[in-house]
Amino acid sequence: MSLTVYLQSQPGAFVLCASLLGLLIGSFLNVVIHRLPLMLQNEWRDQCTQLLAGEEDTTPAEEAELSLMHPRSRCPKCGHGITALENVPILSYLCLRGRCSACNSSIPLRYPLVEILGGLVAAGAAWHFGFAPAAAAAMILGWALIAASFIDFDHQLLPDSITLPLLWLGLALNLFEIFTTLESAVIGAIAGYGSLWLVFHAFRLLTGKEGMGYGDFKLLAVFGAWLGWHALPAVILLSSLAGAIIGMALIAVAGRERSLPIPFGPYLALAGWITLYWGDDLNHAYLQWSGLA
Repeated sequence: MSLTVYLQSQPGAFVLCASLLGLLIGSFLNVVIHRLPLMLQNEWRDQCTQLLAGEEDTTPAEEAELSLMHPRSRCPKCGHGITALENVPILSYLCLRGRCSACNSSIPLRYPLVEILGGLVAAGAAWHFGFAPAAAAAMILGWALIAASFIDFDHQLLPDSITLPLLWLGLALNLFEIFTTLESAVIGAIAGYGSLWLVFHAFRLLTGKEGMGYGDFKLLAVFGAWLGWHALPAVILLSSLAGAIIGMALIAVAGRERSLPIPFGPYLALAGWITLYWGDDLNHAYLQWSGLA
């Protein structure tokens, strides 16, 4: 019996294999979350240097050569190179008791958290969609959303290098109607971007302030391209609700200043992920509640 046939016939084994793969991907996502903003900063600095002729490039050599694959991961405190055994998802963190093996400085809890999220995303996709192309696509979407959410939380930035490939991938998948029809996907991408674009400019005209970034427009366009235009109301409603609740909690409990901007990307990502699985049920429940069904 081939591995493919075995995984098709054994859903539990498929979920387990997917979760293990997700843990490994989660370890790589930590690298993406940390390095991609630095790589973008270096790229922007290079562009500014080229525009300002005669200005000396002051980027350190190590930062200029930074990529997702090079150099090897290191402890930010002492520079100790992370070995392969120290990079095993979850287990290495537990064995090291959350500390660097060289300098004994604490390792942020975020690292195993991202690994766990990567595993849960993969396991959820495998369980919900089974051994099918939709499961693989949902895993890719979920992993990308994890990276985008943490980057946005840290830097209030949703990189084009994440959102734009997701947008095109969603349209390509729906050429084969993996999640919705191509017509619905194209309309969804246009409506997703355009709706937040209109809200952004209306808010700016009324208040003179910018309420969100263009990355948020692109992320909503991603969900339109993946799930179709009919999923957008649920994504917008859920993300707004989550943002309001968590934002008020941060102000009330954590003492966050009201003037500090709150990234909207993580809430859009959470809402889109929920809609991917339960969007039809949510729309049906809303129509019943509103009396339209």
